Amino acid sequence: MIVGSVNPQREAVVQLAVLGENQQRQGIKAIINTGYTGFLTLPSPSSRV
Repeated sequence: MIVGSVNPQREAVVQLAVLGENQQRQGIKAIINTGYTGFLTLPSPSSRV
């Protein structure tokens, strides 16, 4: 089960753990879109390969 919260703008927010450079775990907050299509977009600094 995914647990999250609702922010003051009434957006559903969840905390995700992603692996970054050197396999370092990083927590990011994600706003869940009710039109979710199966893809996740990360902010540019988090998505460097």
